[in-house]
Amino acid sequence: MPDFGPLTALFFVVSVIPAMLLHELAHGWLAVRRGDPTPRRMGRMTSQLRAHIDVFGSIIVPALLLLPVLFGRPGLAFGYAKPMPIEPSNLRDPDRDMMWIALAGIATNVVLAAIGAMAYRLVGPGGALGGFLFVWVFTNALMAVFHLIPLPPFDASRILARFLPPRARSVYQSWEPYGALFVLVIVFVLPAPILGIVYSVFEGLLDVLVG
Repeated sequence: MPDFGPLTALFFVVSVIPAMLLHELAHGWLAVRRGDPTPRRMGRMTSQLRAHIDVFGSIIVPALLLLPVLFGRPGLAFGYAKPMPIEPSNLRDPDRDMMWIALAGIATNVVLAAIGAMAYRLVGPGGALGGFLFVWVFTNALMAVFHLIPLPPFDASRILARFLPPRARSVYQSWEPYGALFVLVIVFVLPAPILGIVYSVFEGLLDVLVG
């Protein structure tokens, strides 16, 4: 990890924006491929940031997490965009397709991290470019692992829902509007229980990618 400070904070910002954007576009792309025109009809299959920004998830959460980095202390970058609008009834196989659509977002961040890791191995850890590439890998790997948390708004919640009995699934999916509250609790209020597991998985993935 490069030295923390304003430059590293900038690296995090430059990394987290495409990490969030491409994550959601992956959801939309696969949904359209599987028969649901909703993402395109709602104007979400675009690279324009304003179509995807969630005020809390895309601005407030990353800004609060990056404050320590800005002042030279350890920190991280995580955020999420507005959930991609998907109508499961339009999909060819709603249960199976929703699972793959959720996995597409996680896979996109893993691929972005892997591409950054290959470039990092070529460039090496020195200089601004090496520092940026490490932050790019760090951010995308962390975002992929965060989305393994089985609570809304994370993708694993949509994967888990497929395997629940109908009544339990209905209750579980009713938690979706409280996604921002779950993020607030996990990241800021009671981070230790869940983030301890997240960081264990994340450190293993980061070690594989950059050594």
